[in-house]
Amino acid sequence: MTTALITGSTAGIGAAFARRLAAQGHNLVLVARDTKRLGEQATELHDRHGIEAEVLAADLSTDEGIAAVEHRLGDRTHPVDLLVNNAGFGNKGRYLEVSMADELTMLKVHIEAVLRLTSAATESMRSRGRGGVVNVASVAAFVPRGTYGASKAWVVQFTQGAARDLSGSGVRLMALCPGFVRTEFHQRAGMGTDNIPNWMWLDADKLVAAALDDLARGKTVSIPDPRYKALMGLVKLTPRGLLGGVSSRTGRKYGPQ
Repeated sequence: MTTALITGSTAGIGAAFARRLAAQGHNLVLVARDTKRLGEQATELHDRHGIEAEVLAADLSTDEGIAAVEHRLGDRTHPVDLLVNNAGFGNKGRYLEVSMADELTMLKVHIEAVLRLTSAATESMRSRGRGGVVNVASVAAFVPRGTYGASKAWVVQFTQGAARDLSGSGVRLMALCPGFVRTEFHQRAGMGTDNIPNWMWLDADKLVAAALDDLARGKTVSIPDPRYKALMGLVKLTPRGLLGGVSSRTGRKYGPQ
């Protein structure tokens, strides 16, 4: 049986990955900050699917938390075959309305943790000649929209570059770029969602199923829904200057309230 390590595993997309992978027979290493929720999740997945579910409480906004997950990824006696870098969050407010401390924390989780954990995982995977990494980004990566979008753009570019450098090694890397997904994400950030049209919402379980199919096909970027594929196609055709204005107005309409 193979083992998958998922950060931010107790809610949203991370929990959907855990459910899907456990149902497919993968053992899991579940990573999040809340020890109680981790224990409950591990017990449920073990009882339902008969897999082994290890828990690792770690705060990826700290050096200690990142180092703890790095150490687990580097364990050659209990190797991790699939890493899902899912942990992340949003800040409520526009640029200069968010404190510098909160902006830097976001960069720590979205960029430094992703870089360090991907590196720890792929070094071990490359030596075995197999493995995979899914770095959860966002369609926000493709529009000029503040620190969140910029950090997710870095995730996409980094993942594509690393995938190219590791081509032929047996290690696959993919950036997953979902749109709005019904999770705890917006609630935790204090963002209102009543003004987001129903058609823009995605189901986390269907998203994860499509993402894993894309990873198996060797894609390096996954936008796992026809609606958002179409929207991102329009984004590519829109001049950057105009896109910035549209993105700003859309953010005010559909973003934090």
